[in-house]
Amino acid sequence: MAGISYSDLRTNIRNYTEVSSTVLSDSVIENIVLNAEYRIFRDAPIDAYRKIAQDNLVANQEHANLPAGALFVRAVQVADSTSDFNNPIYLEKRDVTFLDEYNASRATGRPKYFAMKGGETGNTNTTSGAILLSPIPDSTYVFKFHYNAMPSKLEASSNETNYISLNFPNGLLYAALVEAYGYLKGPTDMLQLYEGKYKQEIEKFGGEQLGRKRRDDYTDGTVRIPVNSPTP
Repeated sequence: MAGISYSDLRTNIRNYTEVSSTVLSDSVIENIVLNAEYRIFRDAPIDAYRKIAQDNLVANQEHANLPAGALFVRAVQVADSTSDFNNPIYLEKRDVTFLDEYNASRATGRPKYFAMKGGETGNTNTTSGAILLSPIPDSTYVFKFHYNAMPSKLEASSNETNYISLNFPNGLLYAALVEAYGYLKGPTDMLQLYEGKYKQEIEKFGGEQLGRKRRDDYTDGTVRIPVNSPTP
């Protein structure tokens, strides 16, 4: 199997640090791995977590709930009908204060602006996060959310692998070792070693996500990466 499983990662952390489960217990390593996963998630824009959800707005309701697991919204589209997503437009993102001033009379119509309300929704809750709309929808327009979802975290038995562990195992290991040596309070040279290794790998991984995955040879040309060579 490609990548690394949670169980193997846990074993590797203990082997690399030469520390037993007495100090690096399962619960401690679970937190170390979680911190490493979220560091990678925020250091690199990962395409696997870009999602699209489609639903209908509720007439005379000024908000729309975010999809479960949404972390942030990249764009919102509104269209007239569901059959062919007819006549779609992208809404313009504004602050809540702008929407309050723009639609002080609480007029209804086809929405033109949206603003964020609340934070991320969690993996199962759809009510803690929403967007506000202005004008308030006067019909059940169909809309699409373009958003980034929170990553599924690694857990023993229930979720042994995820996108990061399967596609960026070395970076995950290095990020986890940085967290582990920070927890162990040294040695400093080992923490610096794996911090350097992590930064090298996250640069390559980020280049893959932003460069190769979001470009094509026809419109953008081949991605060219400079390779340093020794001076003759």
